[in-house]
Formats: sequence, C-alpha cells, structure tokens
Amino acid sequence: MSTIKPFHHLLAARESAVDSLLCVGLDPVIEKLPVSFPHTATGVGDYLVALIEATRDIVSSYKPNLPFYLALGDEGNRVLRRVREAIPADIPMVLDCKVNDLGDTARAWAQTAFDYIEADAVVVNPYMGEDALAPYFNYGDKGVIVLAKTSNPGSGDVQDLILANGQSLYMHIAAQTNVWNERYSADIGMVVGATYPEQLTAVRALCPDAFILLPGLGAQGGDVQASVTAGVDANGGALLCSSSRSIMYASSESDFAEAARTEAMKLRDEINLHRHQPARA
Repeated sequence: MSTIKPFHHLLAARESAVDSLLCVGLDPVIEKLPVSFPHTATGVGDYLVALIEATRDIVSSYKPNLPFYLALGDEGNRVLRRVREAIPADIPMVLDCKVNDLGDTARAWAQTAFDYIEADAVVVNPYMGEDALAPYFNYGDKGVIVLAKTSNPGSGDVQDLILANGQSLYMHIAAQTNVWNERYSADIGMVVGATYPEQLTAVRALCPDAFILLPGLGAQGGDVQASVTAGVDANGGALLCSSSRSIMYASSESDFAEAARTEAMKLRDEINLHRHQPARA
C-alpha cells in the first residue's frame, strides 16, 4: 500500500484514540434479548442503542451483520438505520454481509452498503473475481474486506486448496489484496480467523500493511495471544478483533449493559497485552 487511504486512516486514528483493537459484532437475536426488552424490532433497536452507549468509548469499531436485521422483516432496515445513527462518526462501522454478484447487481450491493446504509467498510466474497469486486473497490473513501481464511472449521474445504502454482487459495487471495490496493482507490483488507493463527502469520508476512478483520474470538474460542501477535501490523494495529455473542449476551438481566461493558473491557485489555509482542515462532 503506497499511501494511507481514508478507511485505514479512520481505523488507525480510532485505535490510537481509545487504545483498542476491539470490534464488537452487533448480531441481534430477538429470543436472546435481555428480559427488560420486548421481543420486537423496536426492542432490538433499543437494546442495540443501549449496547453501543455502554461500549462506545472502549471499542475500535462495530460490525453489524446484515442477515440478522433482514430477519426482522419490514422493520429491519429501520433498526439498522438506528444502529448507524447511534455509532459516532469517528468509530468505523463495518457491514458484515459477505456478499457479491456481477455487474449491475454488484453495483447495487455497493450502493446499498455505502450510499444507503453508510457503512465505512463492507465484507465481500471474492469468489467471482476482480470484475465482480470492482464496484466496491471504486469507492475511494471506503474499506472493502474480502474473505481469505474464515474462522469456521469447514473453511479448509475450499480456502486451503492448493493451486497450480503451489499456493493455497487463501494465500492467493491475500496476495491479490496487495495488487488490488495498488490498482483501486478503496482500502482493501481481508478476513482471517483467530482460529487459524499459523495461517494468519503467513498472511501478515505477505501483507504487512493491510488491515485484517479477525473473527473467532470470544464464543468461537480463538486464541487471543496467538492471533493478536500474529495479526497486528508493525505498529500494533490494523487488526479488527471481532467478538459478538460473548459481549452482546453477557447477561440477560437488567445489568446487561454493565455486563457487556465489563466483558468488552476484559477482552480489550487481553488483546492489548499482546499487541506489541512478537509472534511466537
């Protein structure tokens, strides 16, 4: 990456301002709402706003996951709009939807993410290639996060396949982010799961300047020390350490906000213990 692009600058500024790499996923499930909230779309919105207010001074970013909002029906877009408005402008918002398509459909997805929802970054699937990604890549002030090595156990079914050049598919995707960052105006990063610290080490070595979304902490059991030391850049940043369920549902009682804040602070502090340590051999 030859220059610091707008999304990278926004993320780095936030990481520095609050000394945090914690990205809180906002994945609402009506049945898991604390008892003080009605099981309605309005109750979901009220809960998410309260959660943001309880944690916004200790997080680097928020990551709403689009299908959870669409599942709310007609009111889902309204809830997502409330979330967007509740997140301060200096905190990056990543829209997690893992989408892509071709031509006009890809452009429509990009417009939905960036113009309508007003996300600062979006997670997309690179499977269909560069021409399908170009509509996202041409948004010069935004971040685009491509799937490379996801945190789920079955990720290796496809992502670990060895190509004709001897390189695994996920490493090929990582290498392409370097190319795409030179070719397009958007800031392009990737997803690498905390459940695969060895692969994360290889990706960071290949892409020393890229930002990486790190799912798999918290409920998925990713190793914080191994993944953080492997994933941070030379400045101890450029890593969105994502956790959702362990923070969102830390308590189902009236102390939900305090419990969520406590859990977020605990994970933030654990991440910070390892930010400036060298990765283990």
